[in-house]
Amino acid sequence: MNLGTLKKSLSNPLAFAGFNIIIIIFLLSMLAPLIAPYDPNFINVKAILLPPSAAHWMGTDGLGRDVLSRMLHGGRISLLVGLVAVGISTAIGIILGSLAGFYRGWVDTVIMRLVDIMLSIPSFFLILAVIAFLTPSIINIMIVIGLTSWMGVTRLVRAEFLSLSEREFVTASRTLGAKNSRLIFTHLLPNSLTPIIVSAVLGVAGAVLLESGLSFLGLGVQAPQASWGNILTDGKEYIQFAWWLSLFPGLAILMTVLGYNLLGEGLRDALDPRSQHK
Repeated sequence: MNLGTLKKSLSNPLAFAGFNIIIIIFLLSMLAPLIAPYDPNFINVKAILLPPSAAHWMGTDGLGRDVLSRMLHGGRISLLVGLVAVGISTAIGIILGSLAGFYRGWVDTVIMRLVDIMLSIPSFFLILAVIAFLTPSIINIMIVIGLTSWMGVTRLVRAEFLSLSEREFVTASRTLGAKNSRLIFTHLLPNSLTPIIVSAVLGVAGAVLLESGLSFLGLGVQAPQASWGNILTDGKEYIQFAWWLSLFPGLAILMTVLGYNLLGEGLRDALDPRSQHK
């Protein structure tokens, strides 16, 4: 994706808003060690459940920890899980989709039946079942989400390969004796990047939601390490009188998912003219 394409996608006001939201959240999270006012794990029994104030902009939790500091550091974990999990799922989807779309026949049949089986199982419950047998950790969460989220990319890449295989430039390359590897990496895969990029951007939002849900249930990132999901978990016990513990992490998740969805739609319109609204 070149600079011109990015500028075209950002000319969409909603996509531009989504891009800015993502950049702001990313910078705040990456700079957390520098800008967080307190140690996110520092327990202060004299500051338990303080409402938002000048000293604690987002209040404190049930152990007296500063919520703003935990939000900033938790954002690093949530975004890292989302990006790495999507990287894993996208890599698997590209490999399997390329094989299915290029070789067809029994290879296509086996891969697509595997996709059908995976899609028939609700993803969240599949992840819960796998996590139940593993030690909850950041690495395990990233791997499990990535290994259970590749089916959509596989179908997209397969569809693109099937369509592109009938184009004249591919037929001409075959006639000239181009090897399969050259056809895949030089002609087919580069021309299939549009749905892959859009799917990856939208996939980050889904992965962040999954991580937050798992952490909320106690199966994701474990305390004392902060993530938006386990900050929400801490807040549910005090939701009737400590509203800030649920409001701020909920808004962070909402804005992150909204930002990636808006950017994904903008990229889809810019990269694929067929999807533009009339």
